[in-house]
Amino acid sequence: MSRKPGAIYRKLFSAFGPQHWWPAKSGFEVILGAILTQNTNWSNVEKALAALKQSGNLSADKLKRMPFKKLALLIRSAGFYNLKALRVKAFLKFFFDSYHGSLRRMRLVDKHTLRDQLLGVSGIGPETADSILLYALGKPVFVVDAYTRRILLRHRLIKAEDNYAAIQDFFTRSLKSDAKVFNEYHALLVKLGKDYCQKSKPKCKLCPLNDQKTTFN
Repeated sequence: MSRKPGAIYRKLFSAFGPQHWWPAKSGFEVILGAILTQNTNWSNVEKALAALKQSGNLSADKLKRMPFKKLALLIRSAGFYNLKALRVKAFLKFFFDSYHGSLRRMRLVDKHTLRDQLLGVSGIGPETADSILLYALGKPVFVVDAYTRRILLRHRLIKAEDNYAAIQDFFTRSLKSDAKVFNEYHALLVKLGKDYCQKSKPKCKLCPLNDQKTTFN
């Protein structure tokens, strides 16, 4: 397999086609999803978002005014609901204090400034911040998740000690800075991770990236 990110992208796109991500209907919903999906799967997040929508509270202004206990109860299906309610509230405070609750205003700010600001919000780490930047704000930032790390490790493209920034650099140093490509690339890696590169019993012989058809240790 070629070690170049561009070649990997082309092979995955040829195998899977376009993925049409992110699975949410609005920028604010993307942000909530990025926070709620920490340490859980998307199906649980969908239940939490549905509960917020059914209650008529899926908006930044309403969630800002919502009592903490009510918010925690509504997002219970996402797991760690008290902690995640705190994180949602922390983001909302930042969102209204800095941008008056306007995603349009956020989009006017450069990605480096926004990333630094988001990383200063309690409970928002690099993956969550980059997901917000890419999927909610359309900024060209490459998202690294557990699937990405696992895939690159099994193909010996990174080292076990490589951190988030080093893995992100593997992609960004040789790819054109393009939000649409980064969006699609991340979605393709998630598809590969879910369908072939599972944590246990990976399907290495069938992996679209495995030209040699050998099994990884």
